[in-house]
Amino acid sequence: MSGPDIDAEPGTVYLVGSGPGDPELLTVKAKRLLEAADVVLHDKLPGPEIIDRLPEDRREDVGKRAGGERTPQSEINERLVELAREGKSVVRLKGGDSFVFGRGGEEAEYLAAHEVPFEVVPAVTSAIAAPAVAGIPVTHRDHASSVSFVTGHEDPTKAESAVDWEALAATGGTIVVLMGVGRLPDYTAALLEAGMAPETPVALVERGTWPGQRVATGTLETIVDARDEAGIEPPAVTVIGDVAGTRESVVDFLQNDYGAAEGEK
Repeated sequence: MSGPDIDAEPGTVYLVGSGPGDPELLTVKAKRLLEAADVVLHDKLPGPEIIDRLPEDRREDVGKRAGGERTPQSEINERLVELAREGKSVVRLKGGDSFVFGRGGEEAEYLAAHEVPFEVVPAVTSAIAAPAVAGIPVTHRDHASSVSFVTGHEDPTKAESAVDWEALAATGGTIVVLMGVGRLPDYTAALLEAGMAPETPVALVERGTWPGQRVATGTLETIVDARDEAGIEPPAVTVIGDVAGTRESVVDFLQNDYGAAEGEK
C-alpha cells in the first residue's frame, strides 16, 4: 500500500483494528492510515491478504517468532513509545477490533502513562463477523436476546478463573468464545456440568473471511469430535447456543464464499 501522508500525525500511535481478515472489510480510516503511516506493527491475525499489501520496509512483525515464541507485550509497548518519540506516525495493527481481546486497552494505558498521543480506530470484530459470514447471527429474535464474549484461553478448572461458566450456562443467550480451539473440550465439559443441554447447537468458524475459511457444526456433546474430524485449527471462533442451529436453514443460499471446506457434523 502507498499513498499521500494524510491522517497520520508524526509522533502519534494509531491503535487500529483490521477487521476479521477480508481487506474489503477494513474501515476507510484504517486503510488510509495503513497507506500513510511511517511504521506498522502487526502480528499474524490481520491475515495475509492485508499484511502482504504493506511494504516490507514499513512493517514490523511483532507476533510469533521462530520456535513458537511470541514478542512479549512489554516489548511491543516499549517499541510503540520509542517509534513515536522518534517522530514517526505508527499504526499498531490488530486482527478484529483492538479493544475486543486485542490488548488495545493495555497499550492505550501504556501510551498515556508515557505521554504519547494516540488514537483508537475501531473495527469489525471477528466475534460477530466470523459467525455472520458463516450464516450465524449472534442474536436472533426467536433464539437469543443476549450474547456473551469470552476468551478461550481461560482454564475452566482453575479456581480463580475469571470466566464463570456456570453463570454463562444459565443466561440462555449466545456464548461466543474467541481463541478457544485448544480448550474446547474443557469449556464444553464445564457448560455440560453446569447444566447446559447436551443437544445445544455449536459451530466453529476457522479463519472467518480469510481464504480457506472452514466451518464445523455439532452440539455441545459432539463438537469436539466434529472439530477433530474437520481438522479445525486456530484462529477460530466458537458459537454456542440455538443461533448456531440456524446456519442449516440458510447455508444453501449464503453467498459469502471464502473457499470454505466444510466439516459439518
